[in-house]
Amino acid sequence: MGTLISYFTLMKDKIVERNILQVIRNVSIEENINAYLVGGYVRDIVLNQESNDIDFVVEGDAIEFAKIVAFKLKRKKVVIFPRFKTAKLTYRSFDIEFVSARKESYNKLSRNPDVSGGSLIEDLSRRDFTINTLAINICSMDEIINLYEGIKDIEKKIIRTPLDPDITYSDDPLRMLRAIRFASKLNFKIEKSSFEAIKKNSSRLDIISEERITDEFFKILKSEFPVKGIFLLEKSGLLEIVFPEISALKGQEIKDGIGHKDNFIHTLKVLNNISKRTTNYKLRLAALMHDIGKPKSKYFKKGIGWTFHGHDDEGSRMFVKIAQRMKWPNEVTDYVSKMIALHHRPISLTKEEVTDSGVRRFLFEGGELVDDLMLLCRADITTSNKKKLNKYLENFDKLSEKLVAVEEKDKLRNFKPPLNGLDIMECFGEKEGPIIGLVKKEIVDAIINGDINNDRTSAIKLLTSIQRRMQQN
Repeated sequence: MGTLISYFTLMKDKIVERNILQVIRNVSIEENINAYLVGGYVRDIVLNQESNDIDFVVEGDAIEFAKIVAFKLKRKKVVIFPRFKTAKLTYRSFDIEFVSARKESYNKLSRNPDVSGGSLIEDLSRRDFTINTLAINICSMDEIINLYEGIKDIEKKIIRTPLDPDITYSDDPLRMLRAIRFASKLNFKIEKSSFEAIKKNSSRLDIISEERITDEFFKILKSEFPVKGIFLLEKSGLLEIVFPEISALKGQEIKDGIGHKDNFIHTLKVLNNISKRTTNYKLRLAALMHDIGKPKSKYFKKGIGWTFHGHDDEGSRMFVKIAQRMKWPNEVTDYVSKMIALHHRPISLTKEEVTDSGVRRFLFEGGELVDDLMLLCRADITTSNKKKLNKYLENFDKLSEKLVAVEEKDKLRNFKPPLNGLDIMECFGEKEGPIIGLVKKEIVDAIINGDINNDRTSAIKLLTSIQRRMQQN
């Protein structure tokens, strides 16, 4: 057991939260049913962190208990999962879950357990990690039930399973990803025997759906230490199973005494850099995937060395296939694939004199992603040579200034041509076809190159000129 000053006394300013717990406490007393705060909510109390998910184990009928609580809180909707004897409701910004104390048994082909009634001790023992086995009786709120030394593991910053880790991970392979997620969220270390069990059971991840894997993977990317999560995924063997395209970045090849950098290590550095600047998980995902095209585009040119020409386009195509395989939404697919395709464009611009036309084309192609592309390119600088680093950053500063100046003048970000396909078809008296597309491209190119202004009058003038030229030919 672990002592705790009555949690109610620590909640003076948390009026809504205090009200929720008081109502549930009253129901527990009135119905003579033991209810316990459990899991992440109690863990976060110990860690002194905020939590909007409040979970209860009820020694009795959790569904009926939840209905009474909902009535007291004036909530009409209760989501019920009869098979798992679980009920959920929301109150203000809080998600509250009630589950009947239970024990579980598994078969090898599924992570979904067979559930039967059990005691609080059996319920706590089935949980994934010791840090999530903590419980508090809602009636007293002054003592933490700490059967598996979860408080000690929190103090030592350790992720450990309450029972045999080999059985824990084999029964529910998703817990392997959860272990890594908690390690990256809390900056904890996975206990040695637990990590060895993850490596041993890594192939069991095959029975987990893409949606479940995605949920944990995106939580790792959103965590405070995503690089730690990706490193542990690779070290455990899970990365090669879920994302072999990232795992393929590992290693160096040497020819004629010339080697290239380890692109996996470089990728971790880029992810670390971008994570210091943004919590946007899609941008972090773009950083993680930006070089996945390099293994396929790698080429050694005698007398010159290694090149990865076209790795941006190759990587963009590869990412679309990854997103389809993982069933990711279109907003993720479109954003990241475009970021990968264009991630080298700002770097190319800084290697030569920054022309207005080059900047216009980048603004046109990048659109609303321009700022994110600039962030990614800065994060992509991983050299340890301070002189080179300062030079690269200075070049990016100049490009940023140029982007602002050209954008203010030409308004090309999220640019839409002043003439659309219908305008061109009407002028030419033609139906949609390749000629219309070519004419539209010529108008766009003329605006980007600065040959005409970005307005309808200038575009119509050029269109008339194109029409005359084509008639003469």
